[in-house]
Amino acid sequence: MLKRRSSPYGVGRVRGDWWKWKIEPLEIDAVLLYAQAGHGRRAGLHSDYTLGVWHDGRLVPVAKAYSGLADAEIVELDRIVRATTLDRHGPVRVVQPTQVFQLAFEGISRSTRHKAGVAVRFPRIVRWRREKTPPEAGTLADLLRMIDLGKVDAAADPEAVP
Repeated sequence: MLKRRSSPYGVGRVRGDWWKWKIEPLEIDAVLLYAQAGHGRRAGLHSDYTLGVWHDGRLVPVAKAYSGLADAEIVELDRIVRATTLDRHGPVRVVQPTQVFQLAFEGISRSTRHKAGVAVRFPRIVRWRREKTPPEAGTLADLLRMIDLGKVDAAADPEAVP
């Protein structure tokens, strides 16, 4: 957010002296690993997804995404989730890793709180990559390269900004 120094802080949507500067999101192809039923009008559908990338020959979870698919796609994916469920852990279904999605996010940083060692900021699904197979998805090395290239999340790690 950019703000004119002389502009006061206000309530609601401030216009004129405030400008939301949107950056191009970072992207990677990731594989659906887990699904969970949504809330509200999506309560009966699996619409909350955990996506992973490759590391040392296995898929590791790197993001949870709750948006980006059209309603018809959510219904279609719900059928796939139900048909490919391998295991259940409470409300979470572990699925066969067959579906690839393009994942967009605003920033990335190293993290000791996440098993993969990285945290992505504001992840969302951009599109369903039906033409891709899971082996064609991205890798943890791809994400780490984004950090090394300075595409970090300054809000999460102000010291990491180049």
